[in-house]
Amino acid sequence: MTSSEPHGISRRSVLRGAAIVGAAASLPQILTSPRAYATDNDTGGSYTVAFDDNAAKRQTILGLGFEIQSDSIGSNDGPTDDGLVSGVPLDLTSAAYTRFVNDMLKGGRSDRGFRYCRLAMGLYHRGVTADGKRFQDRYPDQTKKLAKMVQDAGIEGLGVEYWSPAPHWKSNGQLGGGPNKNATLASFTATESAAMGDAMVADLDYLVENSKETPSSPPRLKVIWWSLQNEPNQGASYSSCKYTDEQYRDVFNIIAPKIRANYPDTKIHATSISGWWNNRGAVLKNNATSMQYIDAWTWHKIGADSNTQITENYTGSGVDFRPVFNNEFEYLGGHGPVVDRDTLNTAQSIMNWMTFQNAPTWWWLHALKPSTDSLSENYGLGTWRPPGAPADSRFPGLQPGDWTFNPRNWNAVAGFVRFMPWDSVRYNVEEPHPAEANGGLKTHPNGTTTPGNVTYRPDQRIMAWKTPTGKPVLVVTNRGNANYTFTVDTRTTGTFRGYRYGPSTTMDSIGAKTGTTLTLTVPPLSIEFWVHD
Repeated sequence: MTSSEPHGISRRSVLRGAAIVGAAASLPQILTSPRAYATDNDTGGSYTVAFDDNAAKRQTILGLGFEIQSDSIGSNDGPTDDGLVSGVPLDLTSAAYTRFVNDMLKGGRSDRGFRYCRLAMGLYHRGVTADGKRFQDRYPDQTKKLAKMVQDAGIEGLGVEYWSPAPHWKSNGQLGGGPNKNATLASFTATESAAMGDAMVADLDYLVENSKETPSSPPRLKVIWWSLQNEPNQGASYSSCKYTDEQYRDVFNIIAPKIRANYPDTKIHATSISGWWNNRGAVLKNNATSMQYIDAWTWHKIGADSNTQITENYTGSGVDFRPVFNNEFEYLGGHGPVVDRDTLNTAQSIMNWMTFQNAPTWWWLHALKPSTDSLSENYGLGTWRPPGAPADSRFPGLQPGDWTFNPRNWNAVAGFVRFMPWDSVRYNVEEPHPAEANGGLKTHPNGTTTPGNVTYRPDQRIMAWKTPTGKPVLVVTNRGNANYTFTVDTRTTGTFRGYRYGPSTTMDSIGAKTGTTLTLTVPPLSIEFWVHD
């Protein structure tokens, strides 16, 4: 069983935070200001960040998450059981491991960067016990190596999520979905579901117990998030398990209470693809038992245009109100190669989930993908070369056991890891909008209202927060094709220092600006963080 979380964010405090967000959302998204609303144009606009106003506070941003590939999988999502033992941190040399922890997982910070590590049970942690009912290490000290990485990087804990339950519980007795990709559970009786739930609790016990350096040492792994099934409506040749919407609800209602009883501080999320949307969400929302155990709704808006978070409603209302977030983001093969514009789209996905949907966190798919995977640059913040893998022209000079950044992905995320520490508090930003004549109120996706028929610029975005020590920070992006000038009234004095990121730019220092109003001319395809001294 896990102990209380060390950083002050318990499951219950997250729910309290959600209630606070709900109350804050009833306030106008654009605060009353002594000046008239500004009308922007193609070259720039005026903005206000009310850093001096407690009423402008929004949600607490817990931090970001990533997934770790601690075991192998065939290239292009091939069969799970390819026999190869390869993964991270297993394959990395000592020097590469240290650089991975410091430069990526900590994001160059001295303390900690990412908060959550998503662990794909049955896929990247898939050693199976002799009875086929539970998971264990597939190679020696797999969990210990994972625990050391988590500890060294200052990560709070794991987001444990099943891609497949252990083979005993499956209709085909395998982790994968089989030729037709339709494998499901062998039985949906209450008795079998309860037994599978006991096995899943034992899986968590295994991770916690085997994370210890010695039998008498304290655990180095905590289970912070848990989910019954990744994408329960999707089958795959690799590890997967399909549920109908009602089956998912019924199994969830038997297993979630067991997780809660044994791991009371672990937060439970659903549905890990479409949140509360569709019939899958409806059968959960309409069931009192389900809602008792759901702490957050999760989506997979994989590679989606960041405008989606402006135009659509993910937050829910009433009985189904829970924090919402995207717990998987990458660019699938059908997207084609990642291009420069995707860097800006990824950064704006983070910003728009938090600005328009009040999301407390956001997770990228993989920290590192192997060079043997042709989609490594679409899926990974970086790429490692497994020992014995041939050289790849995409990654010139990359040696076995070493890794390199995929800059178009990493540079989109890096500034948030570095400059948005855990438990930062987002502040409202007053954005310019056309003063259209129809008046009235416009309702936005998160339920807030603003005067007039308000529109938001889709390619020039802004977000602001204060760190836990009270330091104001803002980020601005320009996904357009020409310079755009943000004139930002920060309502605070002092000096802000700027750092620029882009498809091939990593934390370029761009000087300092002093004064209440900052004039920030942002080049095309650029992300800028402005950090108060």
